[in-house]
Amino acid sequence: MQARAARTRQALVRAAAFEFDRHGYAGASIVQVCRAAGITTGALAFHFGTKSELADAVQDHGCAAARAVVDRVRAEASSTPALSLVVDLTTHLARLLEEDTVTRSAARLTRERPGIAPAWWSAWLPTVSELADRAQRAGQLHADTPPAAVAALAAYLLVGTELRTRAAHEAGRKPDAVERLQQLWKVALRGIRAARGG
Repeated sequence: MQARAARTRQALVRAAAFEFDRHGYAGASIVQVCRAAGITTGALAFHFGTKSELADAVQDHGCAAARAVVDRVRAEASSTPALSLVVDLTTHLARLLEEDTVTRSAARLTRERPGIAPAWWSAWLPTVSELADRAQRAGQLHADTPPAAVAALAAYLLVGTELRTRAAHEAGRKPDAVERLQQLWKVALRGIRAARGG
């Protein structure tokens, strides 16, 4: 019985993630979530009392997926320069956004429901900030580049990745956000001003 309930909850979370990802929190249809999960609205109420609770569960799952990525990258921390780890972490998160609807939905819900459930960025931004601090201490940043700016850049890049990936999925195109993110990191790490530029 417990295994069946767990499967039903999982199906609901995945169906809800698809709805939230496509239509946002306000536009998501609980009836459509139930239909996609193959259950009745009464069964939904047994697992999640409200639409908000269902969205909370999606955000929790998306945060857990991001934390798993953080843990994998942290395992490499002793042998890889900190600034490279920032790039690696954001690249892995971008791939997660491309491939996992729950993660992409959690990122969207974080923007649409600020302060209501654990924010998706809270699963990885503290690690990015820590790595940026470590990169500064190791002399990997320009003297006039504050670690907070590196963390902010990573956050902006991932928000753009989320939006670009969703647009690709909605248009039926293969997402190219990981490739684009890697290009942007190359530009950022190299700098955009020519040696004789004004």
